[in-house]
This record gives sequence, structure tokens and C-alpha cells, in this order.
Amino acid sequence: MMAQWQYQVRFDVGDMAASEAIRQKTPTFAPLFEVLARHRAVAKCQFVAFSDYVSTAEQHGIEKYPLYAWTKATIENPSKKEKYLKSFSVYVDGHEVYDGAIADALKSDLQSLPSGLIARVTKYDTNPANNPQPPKH
Repeated sequence: MMAQWQYQVRFDVGDMAASEAIRQKTPTFAPLFEVLARHRAVAKCQFVAFSDYVSTAEQHGIEKYPLYAWTKATIENPSKKEKYLKSFSVYVDGHEVYDGAIADALKSDLQSLPSGLIARVTKYDTNPANNPQPPKH
């Protein structure tokens, strides 16, 4: 039986001011927030998600978190910090990944936003063959 992959939509913004405005939910990004609300979705900054992962691992024992070392190194690297501060994952109904039809509709609506609000929209799947695997160290 073929595995049913799940998907996640992510978007990037062009600069740190836009990232901060989205994280602060400023009215400038009202069209984005309207699209997200229609899909029962929220955007979470990748850097914040990585920082939360590191904090949780440190509270509960890093040995239980296989990506701890990689994630901590990532958030401590200034160029990667800047990159991930401008990148957002979209959670739908509180889920990190969701069905393809949901991801496709969300991606389409995000791509139809006025020019300049977001720089890029991508859709990722959970197929390990399409994603980097955790480092072995």
C-alpha cells in the first residue's frame, strides 16, 4: 500500500521589517491574516519554532530530541538566524502538516496576495526521500 504523504506550506518575506510586522500581527499584513483565517491557519516564524524546540529539549532532556544539536547551532549562526527569521511555516487547525488538498488551496491563496506582501511560497511533503535527514552526530 502506498504511503499517504502530508504537506506543509511555508512562505518567506523579503526583509526583517516584514518579518517583525507579521510576528506582531500589524494591519499592514491584514490580507495575509485574512487568508490564514479562511484556512483556519496561523503562521509561525521558523526561527521562533527552532528556538522553542531548543528550549523544550533543554527543559526535558536533550537526549530525547534528535535534532537538538543541529537546531541549536542553526539559531546561534547569525546568517541562518536572519534566514529563518524571514521564513514562516503555516499550521492548519494546530497541525504542522496536513492533507495535500488543504496545502494546495492554501498555497494558491497565498500566491494570490498582493505583490510585496510575501516573497515566496513553497509546499513541502513528509516523504523522507524529498527531505534532508537528521545529521548522524
